[in-house]
Amino acid sequence: MNYPDSVRFLYSLGNEIKTAKLGLDRIRVLLQALGDPQSACRIVHVAGTNGKGSTCAMIEAGLRASGIRTGLFTSPHLVEPTERIQIAGTQVTAADFATAFDRVHQTAEDLLHGALIDAHPTYFETVTAMALLLFRDRNVETAVLEVGLGGRLDATNVVHPALCVITPIDFDHEAMLGATLEAISGEKAGILKPGVPAVFSKQRPEAERVLTARAAELGISVTRTINWRVADLEIDARASRFSAEGPRTFKIHCPLAGYHQVENALTAAVALSHLGIAPDGIATANWPGRLERVRKAPEIILDGAHNPAGARALAAYIEQFYSGRPIWLVYGAMRDKAIEEISGILFPLASELIFTAPAYQRALRPEALVDMSHHPRARLAPTVRAALDLINNEAAPSDVIFLTGSLFLVGEARALLVQ
Repeated sequence: MNYPDSVRFLYSLGNEIKTAKLGLDRIRVLLQALGDPQSACRIVHVAGTNGKGSTCAMIEAGLRASGIRTGLFTSPHLVEPTERIQIAGTQVTAADFATAFDRVHQTAEDLLHGALIDAHPTYFETVTAMALLLFRDRNVETAVLEVGLGGRLDATNVVHPALCVITPIDFDHEAMLGATLEAISGEKAGILKPGVPAVFSKQRPEAERVLTARAAELGISVTRTINWRVADLEIDARASRFSAEGPRTFKIHCPLAGYHQVENALTAAVALSHLGIAPDGIATANWPGRLERVRKAPEIILDGAHNPAGARALAAYIEQFYSGRPIWLVYGAMRDKAIEEISGILFPLASELIFTAPAYQRALRPEALVDMSHHPRARLAPTVRAALDLINNEAAPSDVIFLTGSLFLVGEARALLVQ
């Protein structure tokens, strides 16, 4: 298949969250038939609720800056599925993506024909196998893998990594991972393995207890970022610089915006130190769609704050750096998100509130958002493009516009704003 056909087939497999099959049997059989590419390079495996993508990007940047040939596997994508698989800091080409898809798809069809698997691998299973295959074929030395959903039964958990990293755990995907923080933490802790050291970000007490218990059960060594002190912090609306003082002292330049990225950068630095790598390369990290400023007058900032923890981080950022400025909030979300909690965090900060919906099947109707917002300046825009047209017509150069709520919305907006 060519690239458009491969993408259409992947989408035909269904939404990667709603059709997720939590379990490792199918992906193990598939990878074995492909020659076990997951064993071809050193792997850093990263789970968590918030910050895991940013942390992956910073770990990969640090590794690459040290001269290591890197792979990076993340999800979801913003605009094109090729974004999910990067080699040496560059997303794979459409042709490479399609070639890898053909190999994985044909292998899956052969396994189905032989009744060795129960169904075609899911969207996420297929792309995970594609990434591992490409990493092997392109001679990647160290790959950084972001967990897709949970950890214990996520398709990426077939790997035996050199290091496990767990970023802050919070509520998200409760229907699949459990309704309590302890249950969610148990799923994230499922990536921990005997003999594999781990790095834990600062956690809420309920999560820390679960992670600590599982690490003790496995007898593994754990390094916690709470054992480092952040000193000499300089932070502005675009980046931060600080010293991390612990068993060693690191000077860290984090190029990602927001106070929450300080913890993510510290986690990345500690992970890199475990691998014998200096953290200097963190300064070159790039992670689009997370407090990403794409216009200056008026300022337009994209942020995929899709759960309560993300909303709290965005609210803190607005209050710290944009207090007193007129704030436009363009918001759209998926139906399975904690909208009422998020609305109480974000909507009161908006001078102008526009509800819209990305062109996606699971998107919540914007009319439903208006009904629950009780905001005096809430309006509707039927599409993301219509919301941007409204901003272009009405926003003053001194205004600040945040487009948020869903990474699907951010991706759609980014495709229209960033050429």
